[in-house]
Amino acid sequence: MTRIAWLTDVHLNFLRPAPREAFFASLPEADALVITGDIGESHDVADHLRSFAARGPVFFVLGNHDFYHGSIAGVRAEVRELCREVPSLYWMPDAGVVPLTDSTYIVGHDGWGDGRLGDYHGSPVRLNDWRLIDELTGLNNDGRLAKLNALGDEAADHFRAVLPGALSQFEHVVVLTHVPPFREACWHEGKVSDDNWLPHFACKAVGDALREAMIAAPDRRMTVLCGHTHGAGEADVLPNLRVLTGGAVYGKPCVQRVIEVE
Repeated sequence: MTRIAWLTDVHLNFLRPAPREAFFASLPEADALVITGDIGESHDVADHLRSFAARGPVFFVLGNHDFYHGSIAGVRAEVRELCREVPSLYWMPDAGVVPLTDSTYIVGHDGWGDGRLGDYHGSPVRLNDWRLIDELTGLNNDGRLAKLNALGDEAADHFRAVLPGALSQFEHVVVLTHVPPFREACWHEGKVSDDNWLPHFACKAVGDALREAMIAAPDRRMTVLCGHTHGAGEADVLPNLRVLTGGAVYGKPCVQRVIEVE
């Protein structure tokens, strides 16, 4: 049995040093930490990851806030180098398939709100991403949608590459991604998000890839851990595919739950 402590959307840049250290000291005993993005911002995410790594192995993906005031490419390059330097840090797009037990493995990718669910063109929602992340600034509506599509497709391609082989060997897969990959997992304040918010808070491309994999492997199980919406909820998408979406409050980071995997 392996115990993993799951965190999401901790946004540690909102905490002063003393409460931040108190938060790290409060982390429960576990065999590993798993983090589904929005750890900090571009200037401090590496420092926070080092602090987590001092507590043991850390499996993580990045969220949109982790790129704020910087670039996706730049932060990913910094994190990639950090993981080479700190062996207990596993950024899942690079880590690939990692066994947790003899029957359970973990995979993951950052994901993105890819604009394919809900009403992208009719939505009045305007995200800070569009002015605080280099790759998303200065784009018109169609140009931005093309970029969002590409980010979602990148994540979906990763899952299509790693899942089939791993599902042939392991009974259970734990998937880490920042953005909910299904409409029914896009929770906010106890309800599924509406068509104005879905384009920005769900990743259809990843959902399609995960659904395909589990339909093709009906004797296997998948547990997806995600965040991004700050609304907690659970969704059984298929009999063998369950999604847990973590809740969050700025300035009050917490452990979502400790999960025991066999």
